[in-house]
Amino acid sequence: MEFKSYVREIPNFPKQGVSFKDITPLLKDKKALKAASEALLGFIGNQHIDKVVGMESRGFFYGPILAVALNAGFVPVRKIGKLPHDKISHTYDLEYGTDTLEIHSDSIEKGDRVVIHDDVLATGGTARATCQLIEDLGGIVVQCNFLLELSALNGISKLEGYTVNSLIRY
Repeated sequence: MEFKSYVREIPNFPKQGVSFKDITPLLKDKKALKAASEALLGFIGNQHIDKVVGMESRGFFYGPILAVALNAGFVPVRKIGKLPHDKISHTYDLEYGTDTLEIHSDSIEKGDRVVIHDDVLATGGTARATCQLIEDLGGIVVQCNFLLELSALNGISKLEGYTVNSLIRY
């Protein structure tokens, strides 16, 4: 399936000069949704996975689908102040400033084999921070999977040493 045909580009969103990749056409089409789910699962193969971690907020679309198919748990990683229970956080650099991600401290057990999923790999900061959170809790990052990758932003360079897969590349 040609997945790019299901991604709508929105010029100058959320700000001037940005070409936003809108995945909602892919999500609303039942054949494309299923095919993308199967393709993302294909990256994992028959590896044992304990948890799928999805990042706020669009990592929440496919993360639970993958978790159910893998007979694994799903763990959300959220921006600061969104999780209600005991948590750990990791602050990371953005182009202009910093951001912080959090994960519940009881969500990953030592030795858990984890797949990270997000919709877009851009600059790599969010994914790298998520890897750090998982490892801080004793988890093992098996791979980082993305629906799409913006190759020109070279986010993959922040994930050196990890297996990284992307279904669509721009």
